[in-house]
Amino acid sequence: MVGIATVYLGKIITALDLTDLYYFMEAKVADSKALLVVDEKPLSLRQCLRYLQAAGKLQAFVGDILRQYVLEQELETRQDIEISSATVEQSVIDFRLQQQLTDSKVFQEWLNRNGLTYEQFHSQIVGSFKLEKLKTQVTHDRLQEHFIERKVFFDRVVLSRIVVASQELAEELHSQITEGANFEQLAREYSTADERVANGMMGPVSRGTLPDALRAAIDSASPGEMVGPLEFEKFWAIFRVEQFLPATLEDNQLQQAMQNELFERWLAEKIQTMTVKLQVNE
Repeated sequence: MVGIATVYLGKIITALDLTDLYYFMEAKVADSKALLVVDEKPLSLRQCLRYLQAAGKLQAFVGDILRQYVLEQELETRQDIEISSATVEQSVIDFRLQQQLTDSKVFQEWLNRNGLTYEQFHSQIVGSFKLEKLKTQVTHDRLQEHFIERKVFFDRVVLSRIVVASQELAEELHSQITEGANFEQLAREYSTADERVANGMMGPVSRGTLPDALRAAIDSASPGEMVGPLEFEKFWAIFRVEQFLPATLEDNQLQQAMQNELFERWLAEKIQTMTVKLQVNE
């Protein structure tokens, strides 16, 4: 009996039992040579797949295969992703200098320890450059829109707070601070939050993660001003705005984070639209 399952990857685990997937792959590799040798004992690909299944990692294993497949297909079919040999060779030189591998014998030993030939190492360098170029091409036109959509999460605000159990105590502390009492001292004495040891300083917080009422109050405040008391679950808190840290597209670190996020989303969309056929012989 032959059963054929055609499913999208995103549904592969729910639409097709992992046991079926395992036995399919097992049948195909029953006669394979050892994949690993542990203490002189060979482990076949069949055994390794069984271990992955037992560890709950077979789904991720299949996903990684399809992810790499998509990447290689894209890099092979796109004609506008070329890396100059000079760029690659300079990168090799820089790597060897940084890792103190300038001596050819030491470098060869490093290659051996990492299970690489020089050709494989060189290919990895080329691949990393091509991958970054592909990321840029895929995400460039979407960065601005993504930044606008997610700006509330990228913007940060530095806050200090005092957290207490009752509204009465929160209002009393607020009055004392308004009349000149030291915020930091009262935070150390009364706050039940962990940051009391840092004078109530919470540090930078994403605006998008703040409760709506708190975000609205903070947005209308200026640095140095207090917000609250506000109730959160069973606690009351007084906040002091220390500094606003608005996000900008000129932030290279943020750009890189957005590019990675968009690229992973693009990859996931590619994989979701792929049809994966599993033919299980029984």
